[in-house]
Amino acid sequence: MKIYGDTNSGNCLKVKWVCDRLGLLYSWVAIDILKQESRTSQFLKLNSAGQVPVVDFEDGRTLAQSNAIIRYLARGSDLIPSDDFAAAKMDEWLFWEQFSHEPYIAGCRFQLVYLGRPASDLDPEKVKRGYAALARMEGELAASRFFVGNTLTLADIALLAYTRLAHQGGFHLEGYASVRRWIGEAEKALGLPPVPPI
Repeated sequence: MKIYGDTNSGNCLKVKWVCDRLGLLYSWVAIDILKQESRTSQFLKLNSAGQVPVVDFEDGRTLAQSNAIIRYLARGSDLIPSDDFAAAKMDEWLFWEQFSHEPYIAGCRFQLVYLGRPASDLDPEKVKRGYAALARMEGELAASRFFVGNTLTLADIALLAYTRLAHQGGFHLEGYASVRRWIGEAEKALGLPPVPPI
């Protein structure tokens, strides 16, 4: 299969990490979104939404949306709980990540990293909601090693992607000891080196 993605994107890295963790074979096709490479007619045939990541399978089928992709790729693996309710809790976090975490943590990072804007230009409401997401994560992780019990699941991979890069969006994690502990454990479980400070 081919993965069309941008390695600066946490959403794209989720897919890469799941493939690497499960030993799935793939080729990576680099897409530079700032050069509008996800808006070409060729790319839009893969995903009419013009977004990365997209997976192009050997049988010609394609799949977009990072959490849908990782949910499909990890079926039958230890990254999805075997208990139906625990799997549903994992899905609960996957939906929450895209609606209540990624728009704020990743959105602020996009402004600073991709567009090169100063932190003073960040929307205060987005910053506030980003910290609210981190606070919810802190509360959960103070009581649990990972987001669904004591083992790594897709919920952790999805939330790790941008949380480990939160400082690049102007978010400070000094007051979030459980989140920092979890980042280290999740990175270790995935064989990822720590993100260097800015």
